[in-house]
Amino acid sequence: METRVAVIAIIVENLDSTDKLNSILHEYSSFIVGRMGIPYRQRKLNIISIVIDAPSDDINLITGQIGRLPGVTAKAAFSNIGG
Repeated sequence: METRVAVIAIIVENLDSTDKLNSILHEYSSFIVGRMGIPYRQRKLNIISIVIDAPSDDINLITGQIGRLPGVTAKAAFSNIGG
C-alpha cells in the first residue's frame, strides 16, 4: 500500500485531553517517524508536531480522531511524494 509523509500539527489547549491524545498516538506508533512537543507556558498550551509515514486514509483518520478531542486542534500537511 502506498504511503505518504506528512506532518500533523497539534495544539493542546485542554490538558485534560492529554491522556487520550497519547493513547491515540500510541495506537498508531508504528507509523510515527518522529515527535516534538513544546510547552508554551505563557499561553497555557502545548504544541506538538508528529512526522508520520502512512497511507493517506490513516493520516486523515488519526488527524480526525485527535481533532475531535476537547480543546485540541489538529491539521495535517502532506508531502507531494508518495512511497
